[in-house]
Amino acid sequence: EVVDTVTKLDERHAGQVVIGASHGGVYAAYCAAKGGVLGVVLNDAGVGLDRAGIAGLDYLGALGIPGATAGHESCRIGDGADMAAHGIVSHVNATARALGCRPGEAVMACARRMLAAEPSTKPVPEKGETRRVMPRGEGEPPVVLMDSITLALPEDEGRLIVAASHGALFGPRKLTLIEVDAMAWVFSDAGVGKEEAGIARIFALDERDTPAATVSAQSARIGDGGSLLETGVVSHVNRTAAALGAGPGMSTREFIALVWGARGGGSAAR
Repeated sequence: EVVDTVTKLDERHAGQVVIGASHGGVYAAYCAAKGGVLGVVLNDAGVGLDRAGIAGLDYLGALGIPGATAGHESCRIGDGADMAAHGIVSHVNATARALGCRPGEAVMACARRMLAAEPSTKPVPEKGETRRVMPRGEGEPPVVLMDSITLALPEDEGRLIVAASHGALFGPRKLTLIEVDAMAWVFSDAGVGKEEAGIARIFALDERDTPAATVSAQSARIGDGGSLLETGVVSHVNRTAAALGAGPGMSTREFIALVWGARGGGSAAR
């Protein structure tokens, strides 16, 4: 099965080997495991800080699920079809290695080897807190930290959202998977990658006049919203954000403060 994101798996994917164009962090691995996959290939998202872009491989390995990542320069993150057609494996866990999977081989070849895996019978541990609303000053919208963009809720309308997903669009339909009209968005650049896929979503948000930025995957752990807030360094901004004075090199907190000051007339982020 080939999908653009493993955060939307359903009963069709249970017992299947999935080529999923999500990052290879723990949250994506958790989603794949909860989906009952036989094996999964993800995107290494530039590997990044604390090797967060491939941290999901150890998570899967502990459950006896073969896992691998494709190199972010070999295929577009967020585009499962491109990953299946062009992806080259960059990392594998021990379970996948035991099946013959190796870095340097085609993603499709690796996925076929995973068909020989034994289904995992281990319970999937809960991921823990994946979303946190951080109140700010009186009259100021909260900052919402989330490990995945899929955790956005209708009540996040008008809030400042730090989502530790990659900043890519999804597949050839160019869906943003953003139904919430936030005051601003911050994502991980996932190492930017092939055809700069890892940052494409922020420019789609220009169509809504929504300021958006990505932070370097080397500065903060992809899949960890708290990390993006605490240590994130902006790598790219869209035109809307640039018009407000935002630019590369700012911290995530500085970006949030700038947007609130320009759009809400408020004080600096806390």
